[in-house]
Amino acid sequence: MSKNLFTLLIAFIMCLASCSFVSKDFDTSDKDNLIIQLITYVLDQAHYLDKEINDEFSEKVFDTFLENLDPYKRYFYVSDIDEFSKYKYLIDDAFKNPNLDFFELVYNRYKKRMLETEKIFTDILSKPFDFNKDEVCECDFKELDYLQTKDQLSDRWRKLLKIYVIENFHNELEDDLRKSENDPDFILRKPGLIEKETRGTLKETMQQNYTFMSEEMQRSDWFSVYINSFVSQYDPNTSYLDPESKDRFDVDMSGNYAGIGARLQKKIDKVEITEVISGGPAWRDNILEKGDAILKVRQDNEDEPVGILNMRLSEAVKLIKGKKGTKVHLTVKKVDGSVTEVTVKRDIVLLEETYIKSSIVEKDNNTYGLINIPKFYIDFDNQSNRDAAKDLRTEIERLKEQGIQGLVIDLRNNGGGALKTVVDMAGMFIKNGPVVQVKYFDKEKQVLSDRDRSVLWTGPLVILVNEGSASASEILAAAMQDYKRAIIIGGNQTWGKGTVQNVFPLNRMVRGNTNGDLGALRYTTQKYYRINGGSVQLEGVKSDINVPYRYKYLEFGEKDSENPLQWDEIDKVEFDTWNSNFNFEEAIIKSNKRMADNEYLKLVDENAKWIKYVRDNKLINLNYDKFKLELNENSSKTEKFKILNDYSMNYSFKSLPYEIDLIKNDSVLGLKRDRWHKSLNKDFYIDEALNVLSDLRFSYLDN
Repeated sequence: MSKNLFTLLIAFIMCLASCSFVSKDFDTSDKDNLIIQLITYVLDQAHYLDKEINDEFSEKVFDTFLENLDPYKRYFYVSDIDEFSKYKYLIDDAFKNPNLDFFELVYNRYKKRMLETEKIFTDILSKPFDFNKDEVCECDFKELDYLQTKDQLSDRWRKLLKIYVIENFHNELEDDLRKSENDPDFILRKPGLIEKETRGTLKETMQQNYTFMSEEMQRSDWFSVYINSFVSQYDPNTSYLDPESKDRFDVDMSGNYAGIGARLQKKIDKVEITEVISGGPAWRDNILEKGDAILKVRQDNEDEPVGILNMRLSEAVKLIKGKKGTKVHLTVKKVDGSVTEVTVKRDIVLLEETYIKSSIVEKDNNTYGLINIPKFYIDFDNQSNRDAAKDLRTEIERLKEQGIQGLVIDLRNNGGGALKTVVDMAGMFIKNGPVVQVKYFDKEKQVLSDRDRSVLWTGPLVILVNEGSASASEILAAAMQDYKRAIIIGGNQTWGKGTVQNVFPLNRMVRGNTNGDLGALRYTTQKYYRINGGSVQLEGVKSDINVPYRYKYLEFGEKDSENPLQWDEIDKVEFDTWNSNFNFEEAIIKSNKRMADNEYLKLVDENAKWIKYVRDNKLINLNYDKFKLELNENSSKTEKFKILNDYSMNYSFKSLPYEIDLIKNDSVLGLKRDRWHKSLNKDFYIDEALNVLSDLRFSYLDN
């Protein structure tokens, strides 16, 4: 069956959801084999890549599956890997002609090793740790080897468990000292007692985890891990969605309950924030960020926090969730390695906070406009609902009524949205012409263009981006850069996601399915290209003005994920660059000179290098004196960077007249805008954007 025909069939199926469709004969006698058949068929027919399933592919699946099951190399022995290795180059055949021998062997061995290691960690945690022993733990686990003997495995377990105990032992000691300073009657616990209590807590948590793994984790959960080890070889955005897993390891805390508004993921050694949801309380307060790890949770009516590092994610979430309006106190390990307690007022994600908002500000007797676009939103089913492009047009018109002489569009942390929205937005700043090229899996190219010759805004334009700007945000920024319509201010580059995905329910491929829910496949179908022919994949959009930021030297973006689609380029399309008297080159030169002479930015860059150093340090001291000394040295080093939080400007950001009228009857909206305006005054990106607008305006007057 050709890919074009397959595309039409999928479109037909999606429209007629109640119908079943058999695109070829599938063996439905076994559910697992059926899922493999369906997934390999859809990937072969519809994925953007024509991937060859061969021995090299098989080897990658082999390595990925074992790494997913045992990333710390603390379950399997060398002998296990040797036995598994007879299948290393046979997995490709096992997917072409469904065969689960490799999966069954590894799965059953994994269960056996889990039972054995339960006794290992129980024995280890039954005896005190020696904090005087001079030793370290190597935490670059990709570089570690599998072990040969039980004694070697036990020693690895001992060191891994000791990391948790020594960290919490130190925290408990420090907590006791603080309490004794504030309360003369407080009785300090002896170090031996603290070590025993910390070890006991870890033992109890580990036993709960093992009970969960053995009783609640079903075979289907591990089968899903196996399938994803296969499909992830296509690209990092392709995945199998298992209906039974209930998303246990990735909990979205932005639903219709009161939480902190963050997406969490349980990793082996931490509960990590993988996304701060736009419109949520953590996003509004700007106190948590992607990469932060939550260590402890304390309720407002409690004195002592509860450690969650070795807690099941579902149990940790119960502690973080709560009644709307109540406060939860989180002990957080920041991306830079510092540990602090933050307070979040629980709330639901407010939809209106994801909508476009604007402000005006005075600088050098000129009025400038600022528009924040948190995400691109559109409702294809109901055209009367709010639409980001329509809202942007409205805000620009309102700003023009205020006599603005320059405009800043803020796309930072905007993860993207619909292509139609991008094209409509780009058309507000150019006469007409191509905006983006789209290439499908069948290699056909389509050019999406703005055909409206009217231009809504002809004045100076600056667009702000960062490493969190992805997909549609990158397309808008790239188009404005190619047209030489705007100056792009940001970090090294944007995220670099130049692909689009579909989610396809597998049940729709089988007529009369009696195997229950088969799950769904999310797979990549298209790539975006700039109008100059270059892809945004991996490379993202390079900023015209590169502003130092705290995470400049860390690995972020699509290029740092496994198996990303590669950058490439296609033929450019014909377009005419924007013709104006604004001197972009001069404005960029002036901006770079300002930043080179800026002591604040020099400290930001120094902080970024320090954060990189801390993150790259994979050796952890397990001697308490050395562990504490290193912590104190790190704390002293980071002390000098606290001054970065004091950065502030004296601009007067104001809401537009229509919003001022709304605020008269909505005090909550007034508080939100006041908080936003204060955050803008502490944002160097905004400061430099206004400087660049001034430079552009003066260059226009000169010309």
